[in-house]
Amino acid sequence: MPAEMAEPRPGTRPRVIVLGLVAVITLALTGGCGAETAPSAEESPAPPAVPAPSSEPRTWPEVSPRPQQTRRIGADLPVPATVRVHATGETDQPTTETVVRVLRAAGAHQVDVHGVEGWDSGDSASMAVVLGKVADQQVAHALDAVGTPGPSPLPAEGYVLTAGRRVDSALLVLAGRDADGLFHAAQTLRQLTVNGAVAGVSVVDYPVVPIRGVVEGFYGRPWSFEDRMDQLAFSGAVKMNTYLYAPKDDPYHREKWREPYPPEEAEKLGRLVQQARANHVRFTFAISPGLSVCYSGANDREALSRKIRAVHALGVRSFSIALDDIYPLPAWSCADDVARYGVLSEATFGQAQADLLNTLQRDLLPSLPGADPLEMVPIQYSEVVDTPYKQALRGRLDRRVRVMWTGTDVLPARISAEDARRAREVWGRKVSLWDNYPTNDFDGAAGRLLLAPYDNREAGAARELAGVLLNPMNQAAASKLPLFTGADFAWNPDGYDPGRSSAAAARYLANGDETVARALLVLVDVEHLAPDWKGDPMRSPAPVLAGDLDRVRAAWAGGNRAGAVTALRATARRLAEAPDVIRGGVAERPFVEDVEPWLTAMTLWATALSHACDGLAARAEGDAARAEAAFREAQAHVARANEIRTRPGVTREPGVVRVADRVLDTFLSQAPAM
Repeated sequence: MPAEMAEPRPGTRPRVIVLGLVAVITLALTGGCGAETAPSAEESPAPPAVPAPSSEPRTWPEVSPRPQQTRRIGADLPVPATVRVHATGETDQPTTETVVRVLRAAGAHQVDVHGVEGWDSGDSASMAVVLGKVADQQVAHALDAVGTPGPSPLPAEGYVLTAGRRVDSALLVLAGRDADGLFHAAQTLRQLTVNGAVAGVSVVDYPVVPIRGVVEGFYGRPWSFEDRMDQLAFSGAVKMNTYLYAPKDDPYHREKWREPYPPEEAEKLGRLVQQARANHVRFTFAISPGLSVCYSGANDREALSRKIRAVHALGVRSFSIALDDIYPLPAWSCADDVARYGVLSEATFGQAQADLLNTLQRDLLPSLPGADPLEMVPIQYSEVVDTPYKQALRGRLDRRVRVMWTGTDVLPARISAEDARRAREVWGRKVSLWDNYPTNDFDGAAGRLLLAPYDNREAGAARELAGVLLNPMNQAAASKLPLFTGADFAWNPDGYDPGRSSAAAARYLANGDETVARALLVLVDVEHLAPDWKGDPMRSPAPVLAGDLDRVRAAWAGGNRAGAVTALRATARRLAEAPDVIRGGVAERPFVEDVEPWLTAMTLWATALSHACDGLAARAEGDAARAEAAFREAQAHVARANEIRTRPGVTREPGVVRVADRVLDTFLSQAPAM
């Protein structure tokens, strides 16, 4: 999904939306174990009683996803040479290791880990750290000691983090509603610890959307094992809690769904499950049997059960049956279905699917220790129009089974709260959003990276959804830029700002280096266009660059030709410098490899723009011959840029690499006539 859809379904036509990213990027460029129990799909977390946000300006490091409430309670706490960590018995090893790693990176030479008892007995350490659940008496006592009692109730995955002083020593308390919340607190601590000190703040935080994450559900070359291991660690760092394994071109997921994974592949799946658990991410395994399954046949029901049991033995506790991309309806696959359901129709197809899913939910999953409720992807997975198929599922499907929905279209331009409410009505339950952004596996995305921040999903829609899962690009590492922003939205949709989040994503990949982050934002800008099925923009193409070039045009038309040339030369220089800064400054080499064709093309486009600038300068000086020669040179570089293609086998839909198309190409074609 969505590559199999040759044409968009009738309905919402994508609109061009201008994002709020422009102002934030402009400022940046100018310097100016995973959840063992599935979260409830029907209950939105009730906000706890927390103090009102402070009206004072933010004086602490930015945290992403943005916490629900942060307030300053005192001076920053320098991390001393010796720190004592007091952890309850329920604190898992990944959380403790994260905290210890943060403290050591901040300058602690010795970090001793003890039980929670005795944290207040007075020891030689000048900083004590208490880790545990809010409900633990010792943890609650520590929160009281620093003047921040834990809120009640605190939703699932919520946490409190307080960095204050107790008498003459520093006291840092990380308290989670559950193990996941405590792990999230450790990720926040990582961001609040800068230049050897922990910000003196109190944070009360929790997610709004229960299920948040990534669905590897695209067509084309599946991600590698290394890609997935890295993605799971990234998901934990940005507080995503779900990874849905559903790569269309994994034969054992789809065409050969009845067959077991070969031992080597099964061993890798098991290691992925372990990596997910260590990062508090739920690994959901999807099977896609719809092309050939006999819904009522005992053999196929047993084949599904056998496959699920085998994956359960690897540690998987969450399962999905993906029945997407088999529309229009195929013929029944077996005589048993003809005999049981009669003539194939939307209604009978819905009945057959509901019966199969109910059998798995009611008969199989109770026999699998720790198994979450089943998830499914229907054949009609988009829009909110009621149909006989949806009516059949709504009336027949076990209420525990979670349903996935792609929005008002397979590639929705926007999703409103009303859209999500209507989806809840037609499916008879809250749905999880399978969002086909930033996937680039369809014709309209040929030659493109989709790096614009997550946007045009209303905050109110998030509260109507059971989950938000983003379907990424074929390029795993490059997908981190938009996925980071999707995680930000799903955690705190009311506090979400696309531009701020995109800038934070750039800083994350730049490891805090502002020069590298600015270069990454140049790349985000020129790869901002999010296409519809035909390749037309659903997001404004290169909004920062477009604004710069519009100002150049206006200055030139207004007679300020020298000013126009100066501004254009600065723009060309910024484009020209970004590729080398990214190559040399981004530590994640897979990211650099993913974007290399676009960096190469950007250099050629920047050179073309520089030659166009020379042409305009020559024209301003009255030298027509030199101007003509410069414009010819610009077009020669445009031609070279248009020879750069995506790497074979990487992107499902290959094509000419696109850089700020509809902006750069338009300006360069117009420049000779300016």
